[in-house]
Amino acid sequence: MGTHPTRSAAGAHQASGLTLIEMTITLTVTAVLLGMAVPSFEQARKRRQLDGVAAQLETDLQLARSLAVAQNDVLRMSFHAADQASCYVIHTGKPGACTCAAEGNADCQPGSRAFRAVRLQGPGQPKLLSNAKSIAFEPTSGTVTPTATMRVRFDDGPAIHLVINVMGRIRACAAAPGLPGHVTC
Repeated sequence: MGTHPTRSAAGAHQASGLTLIEMTITLTVTAVLLGMAVPSFEQARKRRQLDGVAAQLETDLQLARSLAVAQNDVLRMSFHAADQASCYVIHTGKPGACTCAAEGNADCQPGSRAFRAVRLQGPGQPKLLSNAKSIAFEPTSGTVTPTATMRVRFDDGPAIHLVINVMGRIRACAAAPGLPGHVTC
């Protein structure tokens, strides 16, 4: 009779894979790491959105100055702010001749013309505040009166200031240190 090698009872079934305890520990560590990362993602999203709105405002300030020269007419940028929304309108006419409509368009008095209207509204949008209700861009000299500071900010976070001087040059700065890519005002 032939003999067959026998296996011991202890080595008959070796475990391969993870136990329930090992999987639970792995999932717990993963959940803790994700919980720590989510606030960082939210702050980064808000910073990018703040940068985007500030860059759009800076572009529109330059647009208003260029259009004033091209149209050979005084152009204005008027700022409007309410509890839940803020907006600006590039237009001809007197200060306050154009206001923002609910749809994101502009409502203008007869004799005034809107070139661009931007509305910031909603819970995820930053707010726009200005120390001047309206600024005028002169076509012949390219100057701006009055000088102004516009602030783009979230209620619970940092702010970017855009300062326009009498020559129409724009300087961007952060209201508080720690906003990457911006010098502190």
